[in-house]
Amino acid sequence: MNDLHGIIFAYRESPELRELTRIRNACSVPYGGRYRLIDFALSNLVNAGVSDVGIIVYNSYQSLLDHVGSGKDWDLSRKRGGLRILPPFSFSGKHHGNRYQGRMDALAGVYSYLQDIRQDYVILSSGDLAANLPIAEAFERHLATHADITAVTASKTTADPRLTTFFTTDAEGRVTDVEVGPAAPTGQAGLETYILSKSLLLTLVDQCASHDVPSFSQGVLQNNTRLDVRTFLFDGYAAQIQTVVGYYARSMELLDPAVRSSLFRTDRPIRTKDQANPSVYYGPEARSMNSLVSDGSIVEGTVINSILSRGVRVEKGAVVENCILMQRTAVQPGATLRHVIADKNVRINPGRMLMGHETYPLVIPKNEIV
Repeated sequence: MNDLHGIIFAYRESPELRELTRIRNACSVPYGGRYRLIDFALSNLVNAGVSDVGIIVYNSYQSLLDHVGSGKDWDLSRKRGGLRILPPFSFSGKHHGNRYQGRMDALAGVYSYLQDIRQDYVILSSGDLAANLPIAEAFERHLATHADITAVTASKTTADPRLTTFFTTDAEGRVTDVEVGPAAPTGQAGLETYILSKSLLLTLVDQCASHDVPSFSQGVLQNNTRLDVRTFLFDGYAAQIQTVVGYYARSMELLDPAVRSSLFRTDRPIRTKDQANPSVYYGPEARSMNSLVSDGSIVEGTVINSILSRGVRVEKGAVVENCILMQRTAVQPGATLRHVIADKNVRINPGRMLMGHETYPLVIPKNEIV
């Protein structure tokens, strides 16, 4: 699919993710043991044949750069085109706090990049959405209906309605009403993924910039009644990560085989950075039940209903239950963890007992020793 260019928005700050985004933006938050959230957006585009992708970043993106690198693991390392990281070097900082206030703000900040896009069509997507989207099908529908904009939607959402755009459509899928953050949402929930032509995108960026409107939903979808906006309804699993409680809940859902089969399809594989770790080692006294344990981990204690990232170590006598442990976390002998999210390189000393709750999991920041 050489006529579609991908733009991934990876600038958004998510303060309600608390410790998880203290050193990174939301798109590089680990998810499902082996992955980062941005892996899904990148894989969706590559699976659809998209060869040119720009990632718009603003701050706290060092972790993201370390992860995506040149884009080689997604077959996006190319002499012409491929993966481009788009920092805010040309952003004028006209808003309070000198930050992007919305997607149109971010697009205006990389306007020269947009002008140089080789393809006739552009797909705008969110870097913190975990979903296996059929982008090729959505693009074919967009071309067949001759729509100005096609929005990828879901019949229901796990996201906060206050942070979600909802679409009401007629029988043909044409949008008749758009609600942004309604108190009582109706219609299809937007997945922040849109397909439109490059020429229309440039026109809309100019229009919003001249009227000082930073939001795509309000500046484009609500204020352009002459546009033919249609939806492409996605019926698979989609996780929108906005809060710590939401992150914990969506992660625990991965323990359901039905969710995993929807998210990790063999015909549309989700790619990630290759670390070439050894297989998981289970000691003679190890016990593991209903858990996702990534390669390179060592389990000598008990792991129940948990997700372990690469290189995690659970030593003899340690108990890990209903937890998410990120890379190279070490749980030492006799320690007990329940409803805990431990960031990278955390060490839990022997005999410690740490307990959160599914409605308020305990989060331990990166590199902490407890």
